[in-house]
Amino acid sequence: MASGYGYSGGRGRCYPYWQEVIKCYQSVGEPSECRLQADDYLECLHHRKEIARAKLIQSEFIKHAAHLDREAQKGADIAQGGAVATVGLIDKSSSSGK
Repeated sequence: MASGYGYSGGRGRCYPYWQEVIKCYQSVGEPSECRLQADDYLECLHHRKEIARAKLIQSEFIKHAAHLDREAQKGADIAQGGAVATVGLIDKSSSSGK
């Protein structure tokens, strides 16, 4: 990647970030001062933060959908058989039919 050539032969997608890292290394005395530029370059290469954020958003979406399903089920149970059915004491399938 640091060569500047990408997968298909053109300029690599992360090459501008690599140039920023090199510029920073040349202008400062301590490499630790270039941590932000290096983090940007590594994020461009591996997308770790982006993937972690997508996973977090997906898990929150799933939790929210499950919560809505539980609320809808609770409302349906109360409407059909009373509050006792939500506790699981009455089997809805046996009580509704003979």
